[in-house]
Amino acid sequence: MLSTLNVVLPVFALILVGWLARKLKILGETALTELNRFVVYLALPALLFDIIANAMWADLAQPAFISAFSIGMMVVFFLTLFVQLRRTRHLADAAIDALNAGYANTGFIGFPLVIVFLGHEALAPTLIATILTVSVLFGIGIIIIETGLQGEVKRRIIFTRVAKSLIKNPLLVSPAIAICIPLSGLTVPDSINVFLKLLGGAASPCALIALGLFLAGQSDKRTNNDNFTVTLLVVLKLLIQPALTWWFATKVFHLSPLLVHTAVLLAALPTGTGPFMLAEFYRREASTTSKCVLVSTVLSMFTLSAYLYTIGL
Repeated sequence: MLSTLNVVLPVFALILVGWLARKLKILGETALTELNRFVVYLALPALLFDIIANAMWADLAQPAFISAFSIGMMVVFFLTLFVQLRRTRHLADAAIDALNAGYANTGFIGFPLVIVFLGHEALAPTLIATILTVSVLFGIGIIIIETGLQGEVKRRIIFTRVAKSLIKNPLLVSPAIAICIPLSGLTVPDSINVFLKLLGGAASPCALIALGLFLAGQSDKRTNNDNFTVTLLVVLKLLIQPALTWWFATKVFHLSPLLVHTAVLLAALPTGTGPFMLAEFYRREASTTSKCVLVSTVLSMFTLSAYLYTIGL
């Protein structure tokens, strides 16, 4: 429990920094918007480029692990999307909710967690899960959001508008360009690597501080519908996704114990800041997303500790 707390504690600390900065008026009302734009247009694209361009693709050739983790993640994502659409949610909002339920915080919490409990052998599959989460799932979410936002115009021009929006989206352009580097056999120069790591390293801290800024500006007014949605998404994220991942990893793909534990631990991670950044970027209601990140992070200390205790770690 204490080891899990040590990994998760920096997340709370950064959220608290943002909250205090707003309450003490160190940062003004426009700080949230500008900080989020910095993450979306600069820091996160640099992080995605760094991850993709410098990945050791020979170590990532693990189709069984990729399948087990991806299926668990995608089933939860599309199940949430379906449920929220049935509840008459707008397609863009339903896509953000689906990201809340399926988007694990693999980058900020995943890497230190697996090093502490599973060792360096788990780093390669953790990188795989990170790529699948921050590039593949994130990309699918953005495509659905863009489709929902353009869906109010005539259908014959939806495709053109969505395509133009996606081409200009740095969160999709960055990994698309980056993947050309390993495929072509090229390497990124050291000076550019340093630049990418400096800029990309700001993505998670800034996103968490932005979350704190947002929470500081929220009133305490809550609705039963909002509470129900948060509860549903947290249950899907912390319980359903790891359970599905465990089943596919053990019963379908018969992974080794190390890969099973890695896949389940990463699937059981709390919601990352990606959905919150998209909610703010697209001017959608972000209160549900912020609560989902906060509540799932708190509860994950207990669910992760319970799983680690169950497997004897």
